[in-house]
Amino acid sequence: MNNNFFIHNTEIGINQPAYIIAEVAQAHDGSLGFAHSFIDAASEAGADAVKFQTHIADAESTKNEKFRVNFSHQDASRYDYWKRMEFTPEQWSGLADHAKDRNIAFLSSPFSITAFNILNKIGMPAWKIASGEYGNKVLIDKIISTNQPILISSGMSSWFEIDSIVNLLNANNLNFCLMQCTSEYPTKFSRVGLNLLNEFRSRYNCITGLSDHSGSIYPSIFALALGASIIEVHLTLSKHMFGPDVRSSVDFDQLKKIVEARNVFYELSSSPVDKDKMAADLSAMKDTFGRSLALTKNLEKHHILTKQDLTLKKPGGGIPYDMIHTIIGKRLLRSVKKNVLLKFEDLA
Repeated sequence: MNNNFFIHNTEIGINQPAYIIAEVAQAHDGSLGFAHSFIDAASEAGADAVKFQTHIADAESTKNEKFRVNFSHQDASRYDYWKRMEFTPEQWSGLADHAKDRNIAFLSSPFSITAFNILNKIGMPAWKIASGEYGNKVLIDKIISTNQPILISSGMSSWFEIDSIVNLLNANNLNFCLMQCTSEYPTKFSRVGLNLLNEFRSRYNCITGLSDHSGSIYPSIFALALGASIIEVHLTLSKHMFGPDVRSSVDFDQLKKIVEARNVFYELSSSPVDKDKMAADLSAMKDTFGRSLALTKNLEKHHILTKQDLTLKKPGGGIPYDMIHTIIGKRLLRSVKKNVLLKFEDLA
């Protein structure tokens, strides 16, 4: 198994709670204020990391790039959109400082060498290789050179392509998490591909995660049950916000539910129960729910007990049923009511 690794002071991997990443991407729509608001929201929801995407139009795009979703009312091309999404190096640094103040890890995916240089100067505790960057060997080599953990999104990749990048990372002795992802926005449940988590583990003996675009909490919860070590979901402040990824995103309340599910799943999976010790701990409860021998009717002193005189009634802790044959034929030393438990001192 590929070794557990750390993002800042948080251990990722086997026998650890799943690491929750709130992916902002371009949900800020070019507003620095909104970008800072997402950091606050992700931290308040309990996510471990907030992740952006660092796009530099001149370094990664041309006027020929078409929109994935033709949503924009103000951008003539996707190049223009990327231009509007840009922040300065100082602004990226300010976002990272804000995340540090909120005790949440700051991550961002670079989409060019220029973007890598900005983020590397800030200091990334881990890198995310986006689904569309598998062929960007120059960028991948730069990321590998940092020797930091790498999260690999497999959204558009064949087994051959995944084999190639996993072999490359293993050859460089790097820690990584292979993320199942489907690059459809939103992703239908039938296309999420959670079966691949186990296939990744079997094929690569590695730590696995889910990068989800369904806009629902259910794939993340299912992935938690399957042992995913990292869950990444797109975050929107409201399902009514503007942008190409809103339908693929969870909102603040949904993110909180995913975090809550992570916490519950970890407690369930990391708390083995000894059945005998549990039974001993519940002995008082066992008496409450148990039954003891009692009478079917009020009987007078000197009555000789028959099987027909005896029944079982709550609570436990009295004479147990398995002693009934030693009770039959005993004589009552006193009158006993049917609505009280029979006691040994009642018998001769």
